[in-house]
Amino acid sequence: MNQARPLPNYLVQRYHGWRATAFQENRVWYRRLAEDGQHPRAMVIACCDSRVHVTSIFGADTGEFFIHRNIANLVPPYAPDGQQHGTSAAVEYAVNTLKVAHLVVVGHTSCGGVQGCLAMCSGHAPELEEKSSFVGRWMDILRPGYDRVADLPPEQQVRALERQAVLVSLENLMTFPFIRTAVESGDLSLHGVLHDIAGGLLEQYDPAVDAFVDIA
Repeated sequence: MNQARPLPNYLVQRYHGWRATAFQENRVWYRRLAEDGQHPRAMVIACCDSRVHVTSIFGADTGEFFIHRNIANLVPPYAPDGQQHGTSAAVEYAVNTLKVAHLVVVGHTSCGGVQGCLAMCSGHAPELEEKSSFVGRWMDILRPGYDRVADLPPEQQVRALERQAVLVSLENLMTFPFIRTAVESGDLSLHGVLHDIAGGLLEQYDPAVDAFVDIA
């Protein structure tokens, strides 16, 4: 039996507020979006974390970003095994159908998924090792990143692994044949950034120096 219930009142009130203001002021734009379809210039893969508001960070308008969110902004390796792959499906649609020009992986500080991966891989979260843990199995994607930071001092591991979540995703994206083709032809560019929630800052990965650098 379906257990869905009506929306909580605070969401209903916010909807009415949006409908009466932002929507009414931009009716023509919304009608154009509905009639012409979406033509985003970029796909953004970000964490589900409620503190990461990518449209605000980049000042994006409705219809500008094709956004996919998951735990720790991870992209799994290419695996055409006939199973259900939400992130891979979103990437395929963005690149092959929407023809986005940019694909941006957005990591962030204080990521709970990254902290869970660190705890799991270091033996401090046995519950995540269980096959029944959806979070644990998803964070297995980041194990190669953990191996790269395991020898760092404990106080540096979390920040380093947050960056690895971006790098592992960028590496895995290149295992998709259609992405590699688009990148090599110049039709698609990949980008990796890290958002510092407390400082409101962005770092971007610079392959020339193999490091994250502040965006000036």
